[in-house]
Amino acid sequence: MSNSTKISNKVPLGQKIAFGIGMLANQMFPAILGIFMVVLVQDLGFPGWMWGVLFFLPRVFDSVTDPIMGFISDNTKSRWGRRRQYVFIGAIIMGISFVIMWQLYRENGIDYNFIYFLLWSFVFYLGLTIFSVPYVAMGYEMSNDFHERTNIMAVAQWIGQWAWVIAPWFWVIMYDEGWFESADVATRELAVWVGIICMLFAMVPAIFIKSKSTLNENYSHLTLKNIGGSLKEILDGFKEAFKSKPFRKLCIATFFIFNAFNTIAAFSFFIVVYHLFNGDAGAAGIWPTLFGSIGALITTFLVIPIVAKMSKIMGKNKAFMLSQGISIIGYVMLWFLFIPGKPYM
Repeated sequence: MSNSTKISNKVPLGQKIAFGIGMLANQMFPAILGIFMVVLVQDLGFPGWMWGVLFFLPRVFDSVTDPIMGFISDNTKSRWGRRRQYVFIGAIIMGISFVIMWQLYRENGIDYNFIYFLLWSFVFYLGLTIFSVPYVAMGYEMSNDFHERTNIMAVAQWIGQWAWVIAPWFWVIMYDEGWFESADVATRELAVWVGIICMLFAMVPAIFIKSKSTLNENYSHLTLKNIGGSLKEILDGFKEAFKSKPFRKLCIATFFIFNAFNTIAAFSFFIVVYHLFNGDAGAAGIWPTLFGSIGALITTFLVIPIVAKMSKIMGKNKAFMLSQGISIIGYVMLWFLFIPGKPYM
């Protein structure tokens, strides 16, 4: 590779940070959403099935719109390129809809609040799709060099991981009567700050990351027929990929690990508050926060570097088996260490 090629593939640190700030928004919205949704059950009286529907349906909608948005972004002819305008528009939709969907009032009743929140959740996840699909693609297009792409994603993931460190501290603010009279009042006000700030963060990549014009590119026309055809191609690709036995194993492992982790993460607040503190969120204090925040900090600075090193020394397969074996031991220990009255365990 010539020196001129190496230089052209090198991405300035400022560009990497600009991309990473977008990742902070991309991670912060879901992280805060998981924290705030506790209020629906804990303070607004939503039954469990409503909570489940609000978690499930918008994500099903998201899974359908993602490939559609991918096709639209990939085939956009514009002087601004294929990504930037969608990242910018998606950021605005995400920010505004996040603020609006949390304007819930007890006096409106559970049924009204449920329908209101569900409808605005669809708008929010539409904005998330419009933003996140082209945003992630933008990162891979910032350089042609394999190692430089890795560095770009490493910087972005490190910045984005801070969302999971910060988000649990909102529990402390929401349930501290010195800050707000009730948690539902807290979410209404905090959602405004979160929505606006994260919207501005999400706009940063669209504003500061360069892209070339695609006006003269030979892309597919953005018609309903072509978009429908792209979905068929994606399904055919899935079928072809699943013929590979190693790929099936990887998908199954990912499905169980990812869903098990997120299920427990969603219930961690209730486990700490109701099992350790007999349902008193005020008495639980910062313990639900510490449970999430310290875990994210350890993951950021300790676990990720160690597992990355392990994969280089012993190979990815052995590193995966060893790390998941340690995780299983850790999760089994939780059964014995979640002792009422002894949260420090």
